Amino acid sequence: MNPTDFTADSPGRLVTITEGTQAFVPSVLPTWVPLDAKAVNLLAEASQALGLLQGLVQSLPSPQILVRPFVRREAELSSRIEGTYANQEELVLFEIDRATAPEKSDIREVWNYIAAFEYGLKRLVELPVSLRLIRELHGKLMKGVRGGDRHPGEFRTCQNYIGQKGQPIANARYVPPPPGELSACLDAFEKSIHTESQQPFLVRLALIHYQFEAIHPFEDGNGRIGRLLLPLLLVEKGILSHPLIQLSAYFERHRREYYDHLLHVSRSGEWQPWVTFFLSAVHQESIGAAKRTRAILDLLAKYRDKMEFSARALKIVDDLFVTPAVTINQVAKRLRVTYPTAELLVRNLIAANILTADKTRRRNRIFHASEILSLVQEES
Repeated sequence: MNPTDFTADSPGRLVTITEGTQAFVPSVLPTWVPLDAKAVNLLAEASQALGLLQGLVQSLPSPQILVRPFVRREAELSSRIEGTYANQEELVLFEIDRATAPEKSDIREVWNYIAAFEYGLKRLVELPVSLRLIRELHGKLMKGVRGGDRHPGEFRTCQNYIGQKGQPIANARYVPPPPGELSACLDAFEKSIHTESQQPFLVRLALIHYQFEAIHPFEDGNGRIGRLLLPLLLVEKGILSHPLIQLSAYFERHRREYYDHLLHVSRSGEWQPWVTFFLSAVHQESIGAAKRTRAILDLLAKYRDKMEFSARALKIVDDLFVTPAVTINQVAKRLRVTYPTAELLVRNLIAANILTADKTRRRNRIFHASEILSLVQEES
């Protein structure tokens, strides 16, 4: 990290650390940042798109049916930013049959993201977004995976840095606060989350995300936790009732810009480019989420029309939109019917072109709802 890259307007200070280089300690977040005309227009468009998405969600008879697919997609894309890859089909197979799922550590890491996300949603009922909740989320995220030996659920007590793998800290792209500065930074960060401000919350959310990544409070998993907090905060603030927006999709498509904008704030104190980028993400992904939601609902209506003769088949259809694969044993267990009855129901769904059989397995065969999977994976 080159100290000369940091200007006098940088929102923080450089400190010398024992490793012989310098680290950046961010200042307390401002309660207000000026916006130019472009950012103001984007704010209006993003707010409107997010409002339309929320209106669509509120009109749904069972919005919960869409939560798992959207969370699964967010987990896949946020993890991909960090170089961890597991697609929707792999995640679904892991979900329904972990014993025979492919041995791939990336799948477990992305699944942990889903578990942390869903845990956070439930926890919001009794605990606001706070340092305590953030530590709990990190513990879920890092449990039993690569980096799991780096004190899951605990803020770091050693220096970390962002740079190319295998390169020394002297060549780092960014060096966050040293451990001795961490407590004060985190206390200020927690207060900033709930600080009253006349600035619209979407702008505030952009600042909060920057601050978390600038602090980089864990030894590993900071990017994923920082992005996981975004939909949780939108739900906590009542802007969305369900997390049907995946900002990680935009960040992943524009990965280099995402990293560069965050670093540019630290170096220059110029908030405008980052806020504009963030609002573009909210705008585009809100539109994409609404489009995907309508498409999923259309497909659900189509499938329900096909199977309207059977209440049991309708129950399976609804479940498939949560987890788009199933085994006959699972159908029997969920519906409390015999194996032959469950088998007949699955055959009816195959005949209706809703399910297809995985021909690679002879025992405990898995049946996929491929059309649902494709729809969820489709780019905005």
